[in-house]
Parts: sequence; C-alpha cells; structure tokens
Amino acid sequence: MPSPSHPPTTHDWTLPPGDLLISPAEVHVWRVPLDSPDAVLQPLASTLSPEERARAEKFFFDRDRNAYITARGALRQLLARYLHRPPSELQFAYESRGKPFLANPSAGQPVNFNVAHSRNIALLAFSAGPSVGVDVEFIRTDIASEEIAVRYFAPQEVAELHALPPEQHPTAFFLGWTRKEAYVKALGDGLQIPLASFCVSLTPAQPAALESADSHRWTLRNLSPGPGYAGALIAEGKDWKLRCFDWQAPQPDL
Repeated sequence: MPSPSHPPTTHDWTLPPGDLLISPAEVHVWRVPLDSPDAVLQPLASTLSPEERARAEKFFFDRDRNAYITARGALRQLLARYLHRPPSELQFAYESRGKPFLANPSAGQPVNFNVAHSRNIALLAFSAGPSVGVDVEFIRTDIASEEIAVRYFAPQEVAELHALPPEQHPTAFFLGWTRKEAYVKALGDGLQIPLASFCVSLTPAQPAALESADSHRWTLRNLSPGPGYAGALIAEGKDWKLRCFDWQAPQPDL
C-alpha cells in the first residue's frame, strides 16, 4: 500500500479574487463547464490561434467542437490573467509526448499548467513553476471492469480493488485511474510509463497516495469535480496550498 502523500481534505470550488495571483506555495485548479452557449463560444473562439480554430472545425459533433473551444479558450483567458497579457498573443508548443507549454513565456514568474476534460467538465491546473498534472473522468460502470484493472493496474491496486464492496468498484477504479493519469501527465511522458510500474491508493474516502521511485518529489491530492466524476491533482513539492475556483465565462457584449 502506498504511503499517504496528504491527509484527506475537502475543498470548495469558489469564485476567484479579482486580482489573480499565484504564489510558489500554491496550486490553482479551475473547474470549467463545457456546455457553453453560443454567446460564450464566439468570444472564446476569437482568441484561438488559426491552428486551434482549424482543429476545432475537424470535430464532427457540435458538442465536441464546443467543448474544445471552451476548454482552450478558458485556458487562454486564465493564462492571460496570470501573465497580464492578451489571450490571443499566447503561443503553445508541445513536448515530445504531447504535453503543452507556453512557447513565448513571460520574462517574469513562470506559470506551468495542465488540462483534462471528460463529458461536460474540464479541469485546468496552474502552478508558479512546479510541474503539475491533473485528470478528471466521468465514472462509467461499463469501463470500470476487472479485466481493464488487471491489464493496467499494479498488483497492489488490483488487490485493493478486490477487497472493496462491489458497489464501490466503479468509483474506486476511476479514483485510481485519475491518480495514475495525473502522475503520468505531470511527468510529461505519456504512456511511455507503464501504468503498472507505480502504485496509487484507490479506496474511496481514504487519502490519495502514491508509491513510485520518485514519490518523494510529489504531493497527490484528490479532487471532487462534481457528482458522477472523479478527479486528481499532483504537483511537485510537499507544502503547497490547493485553491479551487469555478471558472466564469466572459460576459458577452450587450
């Protein structure tokens, strides 16, 4: 069983302060609803790069295209607030495994970020330097199967799952999945890291925990994105404070 990296905590999703600042001792996570109306989508889409708008147009279903525009537009809006720059000026590049970063960072304090989305919710994580990883998943009983757990989870995780009452298996499965995905995303190595090569806790209402060769570097935290969802956040360091905000769409011009 991995050792707890943080005691169980609850967190509230609150409205952000007007002057948005992030200190090296904080990690911010934003909850973004992805079912935006047209009045919100249009100003967000106007901040996207030509490449992002072209990618948005490739989605076959409107809901997928709108979710992409909302998540990407919200990311630009929030980075612009942290960095005090126009959102349309931000340029993104990608590491070899696909993790995005700012190609034109500001000369001042760096801001690292990570993004995850599932169904109607996106989570956007930000830090003032430390690497971060975030994940969110809609809890699906048809996916949370023993066969998938045996294929991708570490033996300790499979044993922990089997020890739980059957009614807890879907939630426990996705708690484990989001914690593993958050860790892999923070490292930036994608699926090059075998998911069974490290271990996380997955018992509901218990501490989020990580057991890996470098677990001393990280703090793993549980997130509660909303009913029917599981979420996780991981960031470098041990003493940072988590702040969770609800994203507000820009007000359309009247």
